[in-house]
Amino acid sequence: MNGRLRFAIAAAGISAGMALAGVSVSAADSGPGSGWGSPNLVFAQTNAASGNQIVAYHQTGGALTFAGRYLTGGTGATASGAVVDTLASQGSLVYEATQRVLINVNAGSDSISVFGVFGNRLYLRQVLPSGGVFPDSVGVSGDLVYVLNAGGSGALQGYQFEGGWLSPIPGSSRSLGLANSDPPYYLDSPGQVGFSPSGRQLLVTTKASGSDIDVFQVEWNGELSASPVVNPSAQPVPFGFTFDNFGRLVVTEAGTSSVTTYSLAPDGSLNSIATLGDGEAALCWITEADGYFYGANAGSNTLSGYRVGFNGSLSLLGDDGGIVASTGTGPIDLAAANGYLYSQAGGAGAIEEFRVNWDGSLTEVASVTGLGAGIEGLATS
Repeated sequence: MNGRLRFAIAAAGISAGMALAGVSVSAADSGPGSGWGSPNLVFAQTNAASGNQIVAYHQTGGALTFAGRYLTGGTGATASGAVVDTLASQGSLVYEATQRVLINVNAGSDSISVFGVFGNRLYLRQVLPSGGVFPDSVGVSGDLVYVLNAGGSGALQGYQFEGGWLSPIPGSSRSLGLANSDPPYYLDSPGQVGFSPSGRQLLVTTKASGSDIDVFQVEWNGELSASPVVNPSAQPVPFGFTFDNFGRLVVTEAGTSSVTTYSLAPDGSLNSIATLGDGEAALCWITEADGYFYGANAGSNTLSGYRVGFNGSLSLLGDDGGIVASTGTGPIDLAAANGYLYSQAGGAGAIEEFRVNWDGSLTEVASVTGLGAGIEGLATS
């Protein structure tokens, strides 16, 4: 029996034991989407040190209604110096539609959790070691998963889905060669891991630890190249990123509260195309919604809107310097689905719900509160 199979069987046993112990705190017993083909759901991570939880909501016309609350089998943690962004990262909670799973990090217990999503319910399937300390971000492409561990030297660990179960890929661990503590200082911890649209490259932003964007090649067996191409960012402190429809990289650079677009070459090199600041403070998180790009300014309690041109150029939305909404204290993670944008306020313990209008402007629909300060992690199904 190989190591990966032994690991998967052990993880299955752990997960089954947790299910029998009742790790689901509460869940909706009925409602729309009780079978496969899950309804539109929004997931938030509490990141509580006393016991990390996932809170699920139904999305109905943009408004959120409670669907369930679930223990992850791990604990949350706070990066040193963090105020409203406890994990200081983007992508700590991700939904993968093909596998119908939700994956979250447990930064306090150095693990990740894998939930099966069945209709409007979650089932804890696995709790796995993260392969390092203080995991803060997850990247998924097809059956491949990579976890970013932000503490210490910084480490990437690869996993692969096999028959619905996630198991580590032998030889996939890569050190980022950083010099962080555990927990890491929030400005120096790497900010996000994610795959290129093709799935052939894996990117990591290092924030103030060099202000680089590292690009690894993904090999045929799921392992990474021995070392990355290290690309200096156009502006300091690269944090969150996504891609546009043309495969261009769109990155927030918190040091100047800017967004930069890059072209990504097959060899892993980046070429900056355009940079545009929003005049706010701590632009760190970014997502795309209906063809527009929205950034969260944690230091200004605002959201900014950007348009990316066909040639990679950038322009701000609206007539107010790109500011499309005011938010509760400490806007951090963003997620979008079905014409709506969701903004997580880390300081306020809330999720604010906005309708995306035809011109990119936002109209606030409603909000949910009471999640507790320190939340971080937001995803939609």
